[in-house]
This record gives sequence, structure tokens and C-alpha cells, in this order.
Amino acid sequence: MAKLQPGKVAARWTSVLSSKNDEEVVFEITSDDSAFRLFVDDQLWMDRFSNQEARVVYCRVPVKAGQKRTLRFEFAQENEGGGVSLTTVERQKSDLDELAASVKSADAIVFIGGISPSLEGEEMPVHVPGFNKGDRTSIALPRVQTEALKALQATGKPVIFVMLTGSALAIQWEDDHLPAIVNAWYGGQDAGTALADVLFGDYNPSGRLPVTFYASDNDLPPYEDYSMKERTYRYFTGKPLYPFGHGLSYTDFSYSDLRVPATAVAGDSVNVSVSVTNTGSRPGEEVVQLYISLSNRQVPVPLRSLQGVQRIKLEPGESRKVDFTLAPEQFSAIDALMQRCVEPGKINVGIGGQQPSEATLKAGKAVQQELVLTGKKWIVR
Repeated sequence: MAKLQPGKVAARWTSVLSSKNDEEVVFEITSDDSAFRLFVDDQLWMDRFSNQEARVVYCRVPVKAGQKRTLRFEFAQENEGGGVSLTTVERQKSDLDELAASVKSADAIVFIGGISPSLEGEEMPVHVPGFNKGDRTSIALPRVQTEALKALQATGKPVIFVMLTGSALAIQWEDDHLPAIVNAWYGGQDAGTALADVLFGDYNPSGRLPVTFYASDNDLPPYEDYSMKERTYRYFTGKPLYPFGHGLSYTDFSYSDLRVPATAVAGDSVNVSVSVTNTGSRPGEEVVQLYISLSNRQVPVPLRSLQGVQRIKLEPGESRKVDFTLAPEQFSAIDALMQRCVEPGKINVGIGGQQPSEATLKAGKAVQQELVLTGKKWIVR
């Protein structure tokens, strides 16, 4: 038997297609760096043998009741790591009225949706609305899911949206109309158990978003634009749907007694502290986040930057002092000469369970204070 060489493979698959009814069979062909072609009754039905880019394509083969049609599928690949698959798919138009009727006896509805790793990734054979080869061309939740959620919400029953995703999704309607949204990311084999613990209140969640969730595609520049302008919490000047660092709990926390020195010498460390209180009725964990904002700089700098995080657990009514020590380089930025340095000037120090904002400051969920750095410019070595 001849040994197959890595990356140099060709194969032929044959079968017989038959049906008890007159119908049209839809085939999905997924190719990753492989060439392929499909013959039906020895007639060339689909030909993608000339190039081997990643793709997903569909083809329809009509078959009458009792008829037998021969299929021959051929593929070849020259590169290692390629592959191809041929499967039948059944697509049905969603009946939203039937969906709503099916839950009429439920006390509450848990809708699990979002996207999946089969849609977003690196150089994937995906060409569907909102996705191109694994890249996101839209951050919107697939429209059919929003329409399904609207039908379920119209039943008058509480709807919990469990969102699976590996990146930010725009869910403005869901945020406006649904009482509960759980971002579960892509869970492992125990994700169902963890989700049940959260939904039934056996676990008090304390997760925080590691990315900014925007309200719509209009909030972002084209994805071919690689500049940082209007991207991430550090440079986005609009109002996000959910800011970086956002997350809710079954209890509440308040912040007070922020202690920041009025002045410090550029190049020195700075000690900061704040008091955090669990004002709710359940034990919970809080993620205390410290942000700084530089001002009066000659070159562009981030709007704010996260410079400290501590996770603490508090019983109901319990307060705790949380201390941070900021190293000199945490106040630094790149100057006009492209050197990292700490310059004298005003710095805003804010601490909260998420980014300090007008709303969180007013609600006591964050506090902020100004620090003035004095002395000479300090170069980070």
C-alpha cells in the first residue's frame, strides 16, 4: 500500500440518494483549504476544484419518490491541515406563534442563544450574514433570535436570556425589554450546572466584563480600520451598552472614604484606600476596580486605564478597607519624543465596582478624587 504524504491527499466518495417523497435535498459542503466537486448521475453538479480557499457552500439536488440518484464526491488538498465535509441540512422557517404556544404552561422562560465558535474564529470557512471567514462583520445578535425573544416576551411570562458568545454582542432590544440576561460565554461540560446554580440563586454571581459591549455597529469604525480611535474602554467616547468591568450581583455594594493624597512627586509610589460595604441582604463578592485618567497631556492618552483590581467577599452589612499601592510607572504615558515618562499634572483616581461614571458616582457605587503630581518629568527606565 502506498503511503499517503502529508498535505497530498485526494479521495472519491460514492453513494446513492433516494427518497420516499418528491423533495429537494440540500447539501452543505464545508471546505478548509481543499478542492472539491460533486457529480449527480455522472453530471457535474458543483465544481470548486480550481482553488482551495476556505468556504461553506450549499447545493440542491431534486429527487422524486422512489428514484435513485448516484452521487460522486471528489476532493483534493495540497496543504497540511485542510479538510472537507459533505452533509445534508434541513432548514425550516421558524414558526414564532408555535414557539410562543409551546411555553404557555411555563412559569418562566429560559432562552439560550447567542453565537458559537463555529461562527467566530481564525480563518474559518464561514460566509453568512454577520460573519466572514471567522471575522465579525456585525456585532448584532442574529435577527432571528431577537424575533424569537420578542415572541416569547409577548406571552407576558418572565424571559431569561442566556447569551453564549466569545466576543461582544449588541443586544439593545434585549437590554430594554428582558428582566434578566446572563452572559455565559462558551462554557465547558459543567456549564449547565453552573448556570442552574446562578439562575436558582444557589450562587451569587460576581463576574465582570473583560471587554466593552457596544449598543450597535454604528458605535464602531470599520473593522478594516486598525487604529484604536473609538475602540475599547480606553478610547471609546460614546455610551456603551455595557462598559468594560460591568457586572451585577444579587447583593449591592457601596463605596466611601476614598483616601488619595492631594499631591505626590512624579516618580514616587502612591498609596490609595477606599471603604467598601455590602449594603444588600446576601453574602457576595465584589471586584474592586481602580482607574486613573491623565489630563493636560501634550499627546493623546487613554481616557482612563485600569490600574488595580481586588476581589473581596463581604457578608451583609460588612465593610472593609481596601488598599492599593500605585507604582510610579502606572502614571506614565508616551510623550512626543516616544519615551515613556511620568509628567507633573492632574490625575483623576476613581474606584468602584465598575468604571466610575456620572451614574455610578451618584449611586455611591464608585468614588473619585484628584491627585496632583509635582516635581520634574520622570523617565521610566
